[in-house]
This record gives sequence, structure tokens and C-alpha cells, in this order.
Amino acid sequence: MSDDGLVGILGLDGEERYDYFLSMVAEEREVWILVNADNRFLKISSEDEDEDEGVEYLPVWPASAFALEYAKGADDLLPKSISLPDFFRKWVPGLSKDGLEVGVLPGLDKTVWITEAEELKRDLQDAMSDF
Repeated sequence: MSDDGLVGILGLDGEERYDYFLSMVAEEREVWILVNADNRFLKISSEDEDEDEGVEYLPVWPASAFALEYAKGADDLLPKSISLPDFFRKWVPGLSKDGLEVGVLPGLDKTVWITEAEELKRDLQDAMSDF
């Protein structure tokens, strides 16, 4: 994907990026995360001004290029692919058990669509039925 295409998609609003993510992942059948040298996945804590507690989430991307763009400037983060069956079978239950949300395709403006892992799974299954 060209840099212009990447920036164009990352410049969309959260809901448009979420829809793009669903269609890309439904087609490619993989989700991308970032891991460090110890193979630990990137987890982000965000503070919510309206609530006393923040939200912890796993950022996910529909392709390695998006994850690489996000990781620019961080020497120790590399994109890692997770097959959709693995994501559904292992990651969704694990994230739910650990109380982690999923941050879908963070944008250039640092906004991110945060959703529960089970809800993302349902939305992806719906999107896959279109293929």
C-alpha cells in the first residue's frame, strides 16, 4: 500500500477506520499486533476524563504496514500476524478474561475505536459472511 493510501485511511474517523478494518480482516483472515523483542504484545492504557479509571486495550491493525506506521520511532516493536481462527479461539477469550478491550486501527489523530473482544469477533464474523 502506498504511503498516501495509508495516510488517507489513517486520516478517516474512527467509525470509518473500524469499517475498513472489518472488511480488510474479513478478506485477509488475519489481525496484526505489535510485539517487543521478548514477544510481549503492546498494551495501551488510556485515561478516560469522564471516569476514574482508564481503559487497557490491545491495539490491532488490518495489515503490517499500519502497525509499522504506528510503531515508527519505537525501536523494539515489530508487527506480528495472528490468524483469524487463532484470534477467535485464543485471543478473544484471553482478552475477555484479562479485562482487556481491543483498540481497532488507531488513527493519525491518536483516536481509536475501542470495543470488547467478543463484540469485535461478532462484527468480524458478520463481515466474513459477506465474502
